[in-house]
Amino acid sequence: MTEDLSPAERYAAARRRAAEQATALASFREMYEFGLDPFQIEACRSLEAGKGVLVAAPTGSGKTIVGEFAVHLALQQGKKCFYTTPIKALSNQKYADLAKRYGADQVGLLTGDNSVNSEAPVVVMTTEVLRNMLYAGSQSLLGLGYVVMDEVHYLSDRFRGAVWEEVIIHLPESVTLVSLSATVSNAEEFGDWLDTVRGDTEVIVSEHRPVPLFQHVLAGRRMYDLFEEGEGRRKTVNPDLTRMARMEASRAYNPRERRKGKMIREADRERERRQRSRIWTPSRPEVIERLDAEGLLPAITFIFSRAGCEAAVQQCLYAGLRLNDDAARLAVRELVEERTASIPDEDLHVLGYYEWLEGLERGIAAHHAGMLPTFKEVVEELFVRGLVKAVFATETLALGINMPARSVVLEKLVKWNGEQHADITPGEYTQLTGRAGRRGIDVEGHAVVLWQRAMSPEHLAGLAGTRTYPLRSSFKPSYNMAVNLVGQFGRHRSRELLETSFAQFQADRSVVGISRQVQRNEEGLEGYRASMTCHLGDFEEYARLRRQLKDRETELAKQGVVQRRAAAAASLEKLKPGDVIHVPTGKYAGLALVLDPGLPAGRANGHRGFDHQDGPRPLVLTAERQVKRLASMDFPVPVEPVERMRIPKSFNARSPQSRRDLASALRTKAGHIVPDRHRKGRSAAADDREIARLRAELRAHPCHGCDEREDHARWAERYHRLKRDTQQLERRIEGRTNTVARTFDRIVALLTELDYLRGDEVTEHGKRLARLYGELDLLASECLRGRVWEGLGPAELAACVSALVYEARVGDDALAPKLPSGNAKAALGEMVRIWGRLDALEEEFRISQTEGVGQREPDLGFAWAAYMWASGKGLDEVLREAEMPAGDFVRWCKQVIDVLGQISAAAAGEGSTVGRNARKAVDQLLRGVVAYSSVG
Repeated sequence: MTEDLSPAERYAAARRRAAEQATALASFREMYEFGLDPFQIEACRSLEAGKGVLVAAPTGSGKTIVGEFAVHLALQQGKKCFYTTPIKALSNQKYADLAKRYGADQVGLLTGDNSVNSEAPVVVMTTEVLRNMLYAGSQSLLGLGYVVMDEVHYLSDRFRGAVWEEVIIHLPESVTLVSLSATVSNAEEFGDWLDTVRGDTEVIVSEHRPVPLFQHVLAGRRMYDLFEEGEGRRKTVNPDLTRMARMEASRAYNPRERRKGKMIREADRERERRQRSRIWTPSRPEVIERLDAEGLLPAITFIFSRAGCEAAVQQCLYAGLRLNDDAARLAVRELVEERTASIPDEDLHVLGYYEWLEGLERGIAAHHAGMLPTFKEVVEELFVRGLVKAVFATETLALGINMPARSVVLEKLVKWNGEQHADITPGEYTQLTGRAGRRGIDVEGHAVVLWQRAMSPEHLAGLAGTRTYPLRSSFKPSYNMAVNLVGQFGRHRSRELLETSFAQFQADRSVVGISRQVQRNEEGLEGYRASMTCHLGDFEEYARLRRQLKDRETELAKQGVVQRRAAAAASLEKLKPGDVIHVPTGKYAGLALVLDPGLPAGRANGHRGFDHQDGPRPLVLTAERQVKRLASMDFPVPVEPVERMRIPKSFNARSPQSRRDLASALRTKAGHIVPDRHRKGRSAAADDREIARLRAELRAHPCHGCDEREDHARWAERYHRLKRDTQQLERRIEGRTNTVARTFDRIVALLTELDYLRGDEVTEHGKRLARLYGELDLLASECLRGRVWEGLGPAELAACVSALVYEARVGDDALAPKLPSGNAKAALGEMVRIWGRLDALEEEFRISQTEGVGQREPDLGFAWAAYMWASGKGLDEVLREAEMPAGDFVRWCKQVIDVLGQISAAAAGEGSTVGRNARKAVDQLLRGVVAYSSVG
């Protein structure tokens, strides 16, 4: 084709190729064996042009290539690049990848547990580490050119999401930000915010999956496609699934059919057997065998329960499943023994090592947060190598870990969200099924949902068809954030910075629509005001008088109803068995004999009381022989007995003959009595001075004599209704404007009260608080200030600090936790008392925990386990006493170690023993399985 070009065109094309070859992107592309996708090229070009980028693309689409290009640019330009991830496991994985590509001397790692080559030009870290560096003004920030924020959609996380926004807001302007996100529906809105706070930011959205995903439902022995391809790209739900759901719904058991004879029952059973031969939920081993037969392994089965994951592995072992041959089994054993060599032999039995190894050798494993981190990392490595082919995992595996599979199986579409069993959201479904399909390995990925009773194929199609979910800010100011901001920028500038948060940006955006409605309403109000104008006087004033009169009449009418009901209830309370009454209204109006006054419990005058919330409910016999319990609504007016009758002791309300005889006696005794008509009392409005005054003012008003008065009044009523609606909208705007800044003001006021801040000055107490991060930052600071931990040994201090981080997974009905005795127990009690004082202070300053701000109650549930481990007890004894999985134990220990490190820094130079003992406590906790690290 070049022969067809003119010499000038060939020269221009050669110039373009030469320019392309001279770019950093060209040298970067040569490092990969595969070609880059269009969205990756577009993002890399924007980065090289000096712009920030937001890349929103499906899981597994290769977003991290853009992050790696930022690393490449930084190294080429002699700048630093920080690569942040939301979880330590992902940081460890990314560190290994980058160290392999660029060399271990060029790449460092910083997490809560590990520090490897931290001054390298490229450092992988958790987002919290970067936030802490920004507040501390770390020297490591010098020369920083790029920050990659992987999984930036984490800022929706209600517990940790604020950290992402803090980093984005506080990064120096010279730093180029690379934000990598799952596909979110409001990427443009998020990009607009980044543009506002970070400068020129390019938004690149790709919804293309490099490996197409096919959706299936597994029912019985058959795997159904969820969708039937329609014309063009339109997908319709497979009619076989719809028919199956309808058939299952129609075969619900009906006990009435038992009366129709034996032949029908036998036919029902036969139909049931035929249907069951096609429709059932396959067992876990059956699912794996079916996927293996279809060539759909390796597979991840998501089970929303740790116990369920472990049980699934056991079920597959009992079923005799073997997915590995002898060579694979030997490779598994070799890798497992190498990775677990540092774990003491006596601990391996406690950790269930041999049962775990048996599953791995067969190619089957569980993966959840309760597992030892070492075990989880081994499972991940074996799965990526193809030596584990079936993994049963909780949803935590979907969050960023690079563990793609050919198939993903979902057992159920419902999970426990911490408060109730709720349907999974389209976003969660997309995140989970996004693991299916390995780029460069699989031609297609498969998502398989197991058939469950009452499943709706249409609901499942809705989950599968909604590819995106909105990104919602969870940003909230905290005590630590407040002292750090005021210390760096002063109170006024800090307030302005917080108003640039994504939380406020979204609130302000929502206000725009309401503001437009207010403007339209105000235009309408002008029109209504013109239409109600009267040539005789101020009709708005006249309408206000009419409205005041109407409101006063309504108020008095309500009072009258309340008084009549109270009088009726009082008259019912005086009734006795044998009273003959006339029921004034309702279905049973007429003559009736009181059998039981039905008084509320405790007010029965010798008769058994009933627990009626709405007053007395007398049981009566009507003249028509019916025995009924009446309600207060049957008596809108007071009732008086018109006669008395003796009720025979032999009377049985269930006997028709007894009812007939007594009703006949009732008619004979009182049938001739005509009930007194209840005379309506004089209206309260007739004697009300306020009403008399308003009526006089109305009659004296000039507009009262207008011929078009009622026409004007109709316009005035419309004006009033629209004015009321507009005021409600204005209150909503006021509630959403400056919400973050108002919360910050309340936090600052409380910190000023406690002498952490004095105007724009941060006191010594405040400087201590600035070094303490976590949910209970203020409580930790108050404990240091009150010398609560003074004199505690290292193990006792570890027990106390555990209360600042631990949160039990069980509800409030758990038994009181076991605590260490002596000084530690007294210190824990004092911590709870200090929290109570802070809680009362927060209530006074209107700082609400329900809004995600404030100090939750310290949880003492891990204190005994932390104390025992720091005291040198064995793993077997500690786990047995704590009744806790090894993975949870290690995770909580590492969090305690993290906070102990903060406390040792915050207490340094105060002439106390706390800082020294905090460091000793770290050393005593950091042993055995807790000390094991896969990096470094």
